[in-house]
This record gives sequence, C-alpha cells and structure tokens, in this order.
Amino acid sequence: MFKEFKEFAMRGNMLDMAIGIIIGAAFGKIITSLVNDLLMPPIGLVMGKVNFADRFVNLSGQPYASLAEARAAGAATINYGIFLNTIIDFVIVAFVVFLLVRQINRMKKAAASEPVTRACPYCCTEIPIKAVRCPHCTTELKVEQA
Repeated sequence: MFKEFKEFAMRGNMLDMAIGIIIGAAFGKIITSLVNDLLMPPIGLVMGKVNFADRFVNLSGQPYASLAEARAAGAATINYGIFLNTIIDFVIVAFVVFLLVRQINRMKKAAASEPVTRACPYCCTEIPIKAVRCPHCTTELKVEQA
C-alpha cells in the first residue's frame, strides 16, 4: 500500500499540483499585503481617513472604539471592512489567474495551429507533412515548401 501511495504521489501531475498550491498560497499572501498595505490606505485617505480593516457593525449594544476592542470584549460584530478587503483580494487574484490562463491558451493555440500532417492526394490518408512518399499507397509526393 505504501508503494502504491509513493507511486501516486510521485507522478508528475501530483508534484506540479503541489508546487502550484505552494506558490498560490505565497501569491495569496502577497496580494493580501498589496491590498491591506498599499491599496486600502490611499483609498481610506481619499474617503475621509477611513481604515477599512477597522470598519464593523456592533451587534452587542455596547460602544467600542475599535474592532480590536470589540473582539477583546467578545462582542458580536459584523466586520464588513475585513470582508471588503477580502473581496478586493479575491478580485485581484482572479484577474491575475485569468490573465495567466489567457496567455497559456494563446501559447497553446499558436503551437497547435501549425499542421503536422497532410492528406495524401491519392489515397486520402493522413501522412506526415514532410513525407516524400505515402506509406499507404507508396506514391511519390512533392514536398510542400513552407
């Protein structure tokens, strides 16, 4: 059973997926820092010196000056500022993944658009593009100049 698991874990796709998850987690931390440390402070400044990470709705009825104070007291809160930051994180990550997948698809289309076979004009079987003789009907063919 251990041998089977080792073979499963060492397949190329499994290793590629593990590497992707690790890089994705690190990328997520970078995006979170970008949003929290670079994007939201100027947006908050423009909107009247608002710190979005500290925006919340207090459900307990007791007044609290900050989210940290409300959490320390164990008050029930709706933390819409943190939720807003998380939505911005998600939108940025989704956009970057979209751009990455779009570029990969473009490269695949460019590689796949070049034909590697052609039809023999006599027997209509698919033959390699550079073939000078059909392997099925043995007809000599002209090599197409690209």
